[in-house]
Amino acid sequence: MKKLIAIIGIISLCYSCNQKKEKTQIEAPVSVAQKIANAHGFENWKNVAEIQFTFNVDRDSSHFERTWFWKPAQDLVVMKSKDETVKYNRASIDSLSLKADQGFINDKFWLLVPFQLVWDDGTTISDPIKEKAPVSNVEMNKITLTYSNDGGYTPGDAYDIYFDENYLIKEWIFRKGNQKEPSMITTFENYQEFNGIKIALEHKKQPENWNLNFTNVKVILK
Repeated sequence: MKKLIAIIGIISLCYSCNQKKEKTQIEAPVSVAQKIANAHGFENWKNVAEIQFTFNVDRDSSHFERTWFWKPAQDLVVMKSKDETVKYNRASIDSLSLKADQGFINDKFWLLVPFQLVWDDGTTISDPIKEKAPVSNVEMNKITLTYSNDGGYTPGDAYDIYFDENYLIKEWIFRKGNQKEPSMITTFENYQEFNGIKIALEHKKQPENWNLNFTNVKVILK
């Protein structure tokens, strides 16, 4: 009888430990990066089969554009510009697709930077602080995303990201090579939702007549 009671006690203790472990996992704090990603619809990304978009830069009277078709699960990419069409798989980039992939990484980063916060390896993200945003001069939350000096097409770059109380990104400062002075400052404007994914369609510099924007955006579900 004593042996039976001892066995029951051990089983109860193990069950209690497992419950505590599960409770700890459930209550683990969510990082600021994850909160920003979630606010932009990251939890819906698992349902995406393909994303299409045209990356545009309008400056004064000049216009530049290129269109992308990306199937994330297979990492298949098609780039169409005025002069060429390039199809490739990111698992096997060669000399012919390298330039296109550099463009893809840049354009995708602008489109989905809230998701890059949780996707990208080799980064550090600072704790959030309160600071006036550079364009609006409104106090917002700020984190700094810094890339390591190893790997990638633009190693060592840093981004000061300003977001509101709903964790939506509103402005940012890009600092090439983590230099102190800003290399570029833009807004995040004209948010629209595409099958649960929130995307800022416009990024403006002030006081310049410059607008990086996205058109023909489609999020195709599985």
